[in-house]
Amino acid sequence: MQREQWGSRTGFILAAVGSAIGLGNIWRFPYMAYENGGGAFFIPYLFAMLSAGIPFMIMEFALGHKLRGAAPQVFARIRPRLEWLGWFQVFIAFVIAVYYVAVIGWSISFLGFSFTQSWGADPNHFFFTEYLKLGDNSPSNLGSIQSHILMPIILAWLITFAAVFTGVRGGIERASKIMMPLLFVMVLGLAIRVAFLPGALEGFNYLFKPDFDRIWDPSVWSAAYGQIFFTLSVGFAIMLAYASYLPPKSDINNNAFMTVLINCGFSILAGTMIFGILGYMAAQQQVAITEVVSAGVGLAFVTLPTAINMLPAPYILGPLFFLALTVAGLSSIISILEAVISAVIDKTGWDRKWAATLVCGSAFLISINFATNGGLLLLDVVDYFMNNVALLASCLLELVLIGWVVKQLPQLRQYSNRLSEFSLAGWFDFCLRFISPGLLALILATNLVALIRDGYGDHQQMDLMTYGWGLIAIMVVLAVIVKKLPTAAGPDEER
Repeated sequence: MQREQWGSRTGFILAAVGSAIGLGNIWRFPYMAYENGGGAFFIPYLFAMLSAGIPFMIMEFALGHKLRGAAPQVFARIRPRLEWLGWFQVFIAFVIAVYYVAVIGWSISFLGFSFTQSWGADPNHFFFTEYLKLGDNSPSNLGSIQSHILMPIILAWLITFAAVFTGVRGGIERASKIMMPLLFVMVLGLAIRVAFLPGALEGFNYLFKPDFDRIWDPSVWSAAYGQIFFTLSVGFAIMLAYASYLPPKSDINNNAFMTVLINCGFSILAGTMIFGILGYMAAQQQVAITEVVSAGVGLAFVTLPTAINMLPAPYILGPLFFLALTVAGLSSIISILEAVISAVIDKTGWDRKWAATLVCGSAFLISINFATNGGLLLLDVVDYFMNNVALLASCLLELVLIGWVVKQLPQLRQYSNRLSEFSLAGWFDFCLRFISPGLLALILATNLVALIRDGYGDHQQMDLMTYGWGLIAIMVVLAVIVKKLPTAAGPDEER
């Protein structure tokens, strides 16, 4: 059978951008900027975008387009024994999808709450005690299933399944053409409205004014590179799969530049909106902006409901914000599941509808664990290990293998230059052989030392061993086992 293709270049770019833009742009990027000196974070972030984000995206677009397959097939065609790395990336995508859908479920719930500000005057107590019903739970003591959390998770799965079930052109491309413009319009509208709030300019000043003393701090550079790899969806099978659906004559360099620049531009836009709200909150509470915010999930589900309570017309701006958050999450999980489904189709030769049903069905059953009292705690452990250990290790391995073991970078650069309107110079090879692997190795080593020495958060070592290290070990073993299974005859495509 002929491999599916995108119906238009716009559809592909919107789908790739939809994958890269997710909840991380709206709550993780502002938090990383906040933690690392506001404007001081921008210079390393922009440097990381140019030296790591764009070259890595071009490399994955070229690999997927040239070798016409999902991640396992791409690595198998480079060298058969490398197929396991593709499956390891697919398992990373699968695990992220399983818990990411829980955060989308929370966002759907809060979209409903936002019409009446049901979270009341104390969103912190509401989120952890009334909504999650988080008691004396832990990742190994999840408690009971909460139907009010499970129902929005089911809704998120139904929307995701509808998109991946109907295929690349009929489902994913159509969904992206609706979701991404809607998301941009909503966030832009919110950012403009927030700009006129008292104190918003102080928030903008904190975000954009560099603290030059912090620029020389290695941890700021480490955070900037970590954010680039986290937000661009590189290194865990997605972009390889998406690029494999491009028509034979596609401008790879231009597509990669546009995808990265739109994603990073959206992060800055979202950061502007968030910091405007934080500046407003600081002015209302008469405290410094550094005393207003909390991290991670709390930024979206605790701090922002608090901010919405303070905003003019909260019954309009609140639903708009959580609708934007939900759309961002859905666009990302659709792409994450597509990376898994395309790999299953390539390996087994199954029909898309059967593969989508099997993958989404099994992922849904596992995701029920995150609809329990302790679901947040389980999510916290799994998310940390997936993003700070598995994903960084996957990116590092991919760069070392392509740049140093099989030495494919010059050929990939020539291939993408031949198809593109403008050509890449030697900086592409230099960044991917030296700068990106060096910094990735440093970030990964720092994370591993901290994990081994200090653990993570308040979690018990047994939980970290089971749901962190143990899960990664199982993924590696499964990747090796699946590699040894026979592969169905591939589609009759141009290779």
